[in-house]
Amino acid sequence: MEKRVKYDELLDKIDFLLGRIDELVAENKSLRKRLDKYEGKKNSNNSSMPPSQDPNRPKPNQSLRKASGKKPGGQKGRIGTTLKRVSTHDEIVRLSPLECVRCGNSLEKISGVKSNSRQIIDIPKIKAVFTEYQSYSKTCTCGCCTTAPFPDHIKYPVSYGENMEALTSYFHARQYLPFARMKELFNDVFHVNISEGGIHCLLSRFARKTDTVYEEIKNRISKSSVIGTDETGINVNNKKHWYWTWQTDKLTYISHSSNRGFATINKLFPEGFSQSILVHDGWKAQLKTVAYDHQTCIPHLLRRLNYLNERYDKNKWSVSFLELLLDALKLKSEMSTLQYQYSSARNNLNNRLDTLLKNPPDKVFKELYSFCKRMNREKEQLFTFLYNENVPGDNNASERAIRNVKVKQKISGQFKKEQTA
Repeated sequence: MEKRVKYDELLDKIDFLLGRIDELVAENKSLRKRLDKYEGKKNSNNSSMPPSQDPNRPKPNQSLRKASGKKPGGQKGRIGTTLKRVSTHDEIVRLSPLECVRCGNSLEKISGVKSNSRQIIDIPKIKAVFTEYQSYSKTCTCGCCTTAPFPDHIKYPVSYGENMEALTSYFHARQYLPFARMKELFNDVFHVNISEGGIHCLLSRFARKTDTVYEEIKNRISKSSVIGTDETGINVNNKKHWYWTWQTDKLTYISHSSNRGFATINKLFPEGFSQSILVHDGWKAQLKTVAYDHQTCIPHLLRRLNYLNERYDKNKWSVSFLELLLDALKLKSEMSTLQYQYSSARNNLNNRLDTLLKNPPDKVFKELYSFCKRMNREKEQLFTFLYNENVPGDNNASERAIRNVKVKQKISGQFKKEQTA
């Protein structure tokens, strides 16, 4: 009986010690994790850093820029610029000595000779101009009273003029000023008290005047031989919306939409672009668009291949495909006008493309295999730019055309209304 009691006591001690060990292991793990925050590099496990920024994690979108080897700043041989004097002056200030610096005699009655001159550039004091239009009435000998009408643009007892309207639109659409800061600017610089609602009213008034211009730009672009297109997300009242752009070398058309689907394209361009070559980044809505031909942005594919090379330790297939695209871009830069009619180098690229697509990577490389299937679907639009001199191999122009939208959002944060967007 006594042995049984001792045996039970030992079991209890063992259970207690095992439990204590588990507590100490958990505490050790917790302390190590806390220590890593101070001694180790931050990652998604020990900080608010997202997993996409963890060290040694392949990034899907990487810059294709290479170091130029040049020092920062102005380069040797560049033509510098400086302030230049003007021959026509708005005002002249003559500086004449009043007395001799040696003996102190007066020099006021002695005519002077200009020895030197300097110029200063400044802005005059800015102030708002208040113009009152007064309508008079006259009574004719026949007894009829005639009142002079106000100009068409003067519809209210007090309103803002066209220069205010134009300046407000310029501050909003080009200088990206938020409404609150624009209100502050008008008050501090121009001494004009305007509300945020007044700013919105001026922008709406100006926008209505530009409707016909927007429509004309859209029509001209739709008939162009080469069109670049892109889209980007935008925040409208804390909801994800989209801006779309279609552009040529001379024109840019930008439109706001609440979705990123084909419905937006179909609404704006229901007939598509049957006479145009469409250059884009391969977004499915753009691929679905009716066009004479398509061109996929090569740098987008190169960035994807850089990621896949890291993801699958530079798989031979992805390296070969990357080299193929780089060779295509190099050929584009070297081609003469006549070579677009026939080029053996271009035929060689097409043969290499066929060989790669007929020998896809192993399915174990899941993302790489999916990329290969996509290239099979888009095969006919990879090298369109090698057959047309005016078609670029990238979609950079469209990205530049829509970049101002992102700058506007970074400064203003978001648009409060769809109408403003």
